[in-house]
Amino acid sequence: MTSLPHHSNSGAAQRFPVVIVGAGPAGLTIGNILRAADVDCLVLETESREFIERRPRAGVLEEWAVRGLDRRGLAANLLARGQVHTECEFRFAGRRHRFGYAELTGYHHYVYPQPLLVTDLVREYADVRGGAIRFGLRDVELHDLDSDRPSVSYTDPGSGRRHTVHCDFVAGCDGARGVSRDALPPGSARVSRHDYGIGWLALLAEAPPSNDCVVFGMHPRGFAGHMARSPEVTRYYLQCPPGDDPENWSHARVWSELRQRLGAAGAPRLTEGRLIEKRVLDMHSYVVEPMTYGRLFLAGDAAHLTAPIAAKGMNLALHDAFLLGDALVGRLAKGDRSGLDGYSAACLSRVWDYQEFSQWLSEMYHGVSSGDPHRAGTTLARLRRLLGSPSAGLAFAEQYLGMTAHR
Repeated sequence: MTSLPHHSNSGAAQRFPVVIVGAGPAGLTIGNILRAADVDCLVLETESREFIERRPRAGVLEEWAVRGLDRRGLAANLLARGQVHTECEFRFAGRRHRFGYAELTGYHHYVYPQPLLVTDLVREYADVRGGAIRFGLRDVELHDLDSDRPSVSYTDPGSGRRHTVHCDFVAGCDGARGVSRDALPPGSARVSRHDYGIGWLALLAEAPPSNDCVVFGMHPRGFAGHMARSPEVTRYYLQCPPGDDPENWSHARVWSELRQRLGAAGAPRLTEGRLIEKRVLDMHSYVVEPMTYGRLFLAGDAAHLTAPIAAKGMNLALHDAFLLGDALVGRLAKGDRSGLDGYSAACLSRVWDYQEFSQWLSEMYHGVSSGDPHRAGTTLARLRRLLGSPSAGLAFAEQYLGMTAHR
């Protein structure tokens, strides 16, 4: 099958077997799986290519997810340039506690910023595998999803013309604020939500990492996190009130709080640098059940949002993409419906496992700063058990690495 030119301005109705809404990790992975099987598809994205290749997002990938990308020919740069992490460090009560999860399990994490992965995926899809993609679109709408002739329409901002694309299936991969989830009719799905009641000030610092692994600081003043993104850039988090204004956090205040909350005996001094990103994330989660409606299949944050507490979001998006991409190939190339019929249930098993772990981990991160002596005491007991019991440590490591859900 041949793809239409990437920037067609024809107002005539077009047809593709699959239309993918959203060019994030999920959408681009699905597109690459389809193109590898010679199934034609079209990716629609409201942002520019330059924007999606630079948008700061997560960077922690579980080993099973990297292996899944590698099996599909999508991990060459990641394996060559990604950092391998085998340990993390907990800091509380003024002390450092190293936790070697790879030693316990034989598995590790990769750190590879999402913008780099998206750059790799869009290049492979559009430039290597010849996939059709449109950038910078406006007013994307989904139509007739409960029929056997669904379609997606959009406006080309350059010409102002309206285009309609007919298809067999729509993959909704456009995130929490996209149009795909909003296209679900009332009563067609249950959306369950959880609000953690806390905020995280998300920071990117133009500064080398100050530790050789991820650091979690549990302090009475609030949680703090340190995560390397590259040799020159470090991600930091600071617990703050939900809805806080990032402008309340000056350079001096940020670094003062980080020094206090991550401080511990023998810890290296933090390397300060210019703050190139500063935004407040209100910690909340939601799950859409089922993740399908008619010919629409949701993937990634369009179907479920997992607060970044456990760094699971991009991994869940890739899990969805592997299942949906393979299921669409099975249906369109082989006439096998089983993958699509079982898609939602297969995804939700892992989604709920990760949601549960995120809630468990949130209590460990934030209990010390809750202002409740009882919660603080039980949190410290949990940390001591995690670090002192091999069986408790192994159970945590398997969840942290996504191994329990993968079995």
